[in-house]
Amino acid sequence: SCHVLDLNEPIIDHAEGQLFLNEAFKILMEEVLCKGTDAKQKVCRYEEPEVLAKILDLELREAGEPHEKLLQRVRDVATYSVKTCHPRFFNQQFSGVDYHSLAGRFLSESLNTNLFTYEVAPVFVLMENEVLRALRFLVGWTEGDGLFCPGGSTSNMFAMNLARYQLYPDVKTKGLWSLPQLVLFTSPESHYSVKKGAAFLGIGTDNVILVDVDDGGHMIPEDLEEKIKSAIAQGAVPFLVSCTSGTTVQGAFDPLDRIADVCEKHNLWMHVDAAWGGSVLFSKQHRHLMKGVERANSVAWNPHKMLTAGLQCSVLLLQDTTNLLKKCHSAHASYLFQQDKFYDVDLDIGDKSLQCSRKVDCLKLWLMWKAVGSSGLAERVNKAFSNVRYLTEKMKKTEGFKILNEPEFVNLCFWYIPPSLRGKELNEDYQDRLAKVAPVIKERMMRQGSMMVGYQPLGNKVNFFRVTVFSPLVSTKDLDFFLDEIERLGRDL
Repeated sequence: SCHVLDLNEPIIDHAEGQLFLNEAFKILMEEVLCKGTDAKQKVCRYEEPEVLAKILDLELREAGEPHEKLLQRVRDVATYSVKTCHPRFFNQQFSGVDYHSLAGRFLSESLNTNLFTYEVAPVFVLMENEVLRALRFLVGWTEGDGLFCPGGSTSNMFAMNLARYQLYPDVKTKGLWSLPQLVLFTSPESHYSVKKGAAFLGIGTDNVILVDVDDGGHMIPEDLEEKIKSAIAQGAVPFLVSCTSGTTVQGAFDPLDRIADVCEKHNLWMHVDAAWGGSVLFSKQHRHLMKGVERANSVAWNPHKMLTAGLQCSVLLLQDTTNLLKKCHSAHASYLFQQDKFYDVDLDIGDKSLQCSRKVDCLKLWLMWKAVGSSGLAERVNKAFSNVRYLTEKMKKTEGFKILNEPEFVNLCFWYIPPSLRGKELNEDYQDRLAKVAPVIKERMMRQGSMMVGYQPLGNKVNFFRVTVFSPLVSTKDLDFFLDEIERLGRDL
């Protein structure tokens, strides 16, 4: 029979929906936030993809399902997902949980607004401006501009687009036809989004010139100078240098002051990708790592990494006061950005972004910052450095562990050398055999669910582990466990 809709009644039952939400929330508290943060529980429950797909019963069907079945679905998603809030999740540059930030995330999800105009997001337009102002102040700027972006890669691409537009404003209307061959400079240890951005913007990955780094992974300013001169001699136009504060693998901080000297001399836009390292600016003790950052034109910074603000929380900060961001990105959509509104239309910040739909990412950081203050965030940064020092010293005293470089930040890179390989460094198959150790240990830890840590090769160095220690939930007990567990999983190799 044909189902007739009653137009006098809403299609959603509020009482039923809110009951479901309350029940789902209980599961979330229990499975994710209680069990997920308990060191005695597993970090992950690994299943092969085809098995997992079957357990989750992912197929979408014609008919809907009852309340109880849906709650089981919620439980299954929680059970089989990786618990990134677990104190033994060392796999990525996001981990842990901050409850105030999480409350902010729940709140912004519930309010479900779009951060483009003051009329639909009055609270968040003002809040985003204030959070950006406070972050710029830490960089050393009393005025400027900025935007929350969907991840650090986007921040880096926006910076590249702004640098090009400032030099050649015609590119916005005339496109690539109007441009000479543009080149930009970065280090081989910079984030891969620099190359992706160059490809996306039509600059081309061949025009990303890699500047040499020293053993610790820092860009060498003298080589930057040489490569700029050489590019100019070949008829190219240098327009941007992308430095890194906290490289992904080694956690290296490029020497910003010396790079700024080179950028000023050649009139180049200086961008600092501090997605990972930016949070050191909260700490009086460690902010020296970014000495010279105030001389940059733009800075990318992800509070969702070291500050545990939750994914995603990424900003692009600019020293510019000429409204470059809006000039470069605006399209003046007349159905959104009417100029005859009854309030100050400068509050309609949406035209600064390439996005139309833009999530509220400032509330999670604002609420966490309000809760613990700048001093509380500084304490988290300092504790992370202390934890990594503890782990490094302990690792040096433990047989079978070899550190790549003394950590500059909270990344600790090391090889685990099983008993069967010790003392065999001169054998010709040593490197090949060592390269196989990390992947096997990683597979074993994933299958057992005991912890998670990443590995990678770098340049001519074979696979090594990279542990990042910064979650506020981590204690020295977890760091002791980390060393014991690597050894337990790898000693028979």
